[in-house]
Amino acid sequence: MGRFGRRGRRRGIPREPALLAAAAENPGGSVAEIDPAYVDDPNGYVPPEAIRGAWLVDSSGKLTGEYQENPRHGLPQDDFSRLTEPDHWLGWLGDDPATAVREGMEESLRAQVADAVVEWVKILETPRFLTGMRGHSEDEPIKLVTRAALAAPFALSVRTAEHGRSILLGVFSWAAVNLSAPGDRKDRHWFDLGVGLDWAGERLRERIYEIDGEDGTAER
Repeated sequence: MGRFGRRGRRRGIPREPALLAAAAENPGGSVAEIDPAYVDDPNGYVPPEAIRGAWLVDSSGKLTGEYQENPRHGLPQDDFSRLTEPDHWLGWLGDDPATAVREGMEESLRAQVADAVVEWVKILETPRFLTGMRGHSEDEPIKLVTRAALAAPFALSVRTAEHGRSILLGVFSWAAVNLSAPGDRKDRHWFDLGVGLDWAGERLRERIYEIDGEDGTAER
């Protein structure tokens, strides 16, 4: 069994210089074949579906002639599992948190380029979450959620008429306040490119208070 959990099949060993050089740099490993229909820069982020398959490399850095096809190869799809799988309350994002976050990302992009269309989004790590609460009353132990925020690392593909397709990496942050008074609710998005989760996570607490001057947030 190999990279894609299945046995490969024999093929004639290709003589492409770039492929042979990549094999020499990965002895005992494999070299992926990237589908240019979905990725323009094979040295950047490559969604799993954009890999056609992989050539196996022997311990001396030479192609073995064995090729494993990727069963997932095809049009890249959204993946919000790292957002929705953690045991964290996301009710403030509505009944479909993944769709809400996706639409928030596209809204941020369209604020910069009006015809931007997001082709796919993948959340790369479990987001950082903040949740703020206060007591319902002095006599009741019930807590009301007053504010919430998240910072989600992403990779996405966006297409515009002028620039064509671009694959972007960064962190999307969203904060909302006055959640216990829906008529006064305020939301704000931040779309930071080329930053990591630690950077965005450190700023999440201060950002949740940029919307207003309340305090009392509890991190979870």
